[in-house]
Amino acid sequence: MQKKMNDLWFKLMALEYRLKSRSDSIRQELEAAGIRPGMRLLDFGCGPGRYTLPAAEIVGAQGAVYALDIHPLALVTVDKEARRRGLTSVCIINSDCETGLDAESVDVVLLYYALHDIEKKEAVLNEIHRILRREGRLLYKDYTNLVSLMLSSGFYLSAETPVQFLLKKY
Repeated sequence: MQKKMNDLWFKLMALEYRLKSRSDSIRQELEAAGIRPGMRLLDFGCGPGRYTLPAAEIVGAQGAVYALDIHPLALVTVDKEARRRGLTSVCIINSDCETGLDAESVDVVLLYYALHDIEKKEAVLNEIHRILRREGRLLYKDYTNLVSLMLSSGFYLSAETPVQFLLKKY
């Protein structure tokens, strides 16, 4: 089981994200990665919603963005901000691994800056593989390069940029 971050550390992280991140640049990054209206997307380890909320704006009401995190404060933060912005496509999932989503039901998974903190990496990658549609995409950014682990979990490297890896499900 994954240990959750303490509340103070989470609040400091959320503040750092707010100070460093510009919503319009994140939106452009997501659009460049192929996020489109109507898609179903999972933000695994969503934190305070730095990527969740711009993704929800892109996919619109006809799509869905699942915000998964182990930290209750993260989910409260995302839910509150989504409601404030009128984003109806955001669904909250409190978990460290299991999503509760149907097999092959998600187009894209964002795994940004979370995998390094996860103890049971293989279990998480297996769950991501299970819920991704055939040819679904896993977008990965982190402090550590764990692409070899992903390759052994049923993904293949489709593209690489200086800041992210695009992996697809076999």
